Amino acid sequence: MEYEVRLERKGRILIPARVRRLLGLREGSILILRVRGDSLVLAPKRRVTVDDLYGLAGGEEVEIEEVESSLSGEEVR
Repeated sequence: MEYEVRLERKGRILIPARVRRLLGLREGSILILRVRGDSLVLAPKRRVTVDDLYGLAGGEEVEIEEVESSLSGEEVR
């Protein structure tokens, strides 16, 4: 899926309604903007809840630091 959008005053762009619906975006949604080479990547910031994590580790015991670093993409020592 590809759309052409126009950069408006103050750097604003309009995300097409179809894309907003598809991604579940609403007014006030937080987005992450990444610059990759000469491209922009815009993605919704997702919140992780305890319910999302339930059963993820199975019967293993893990330290909270391991969970936090795994979610942030950092290496645990």
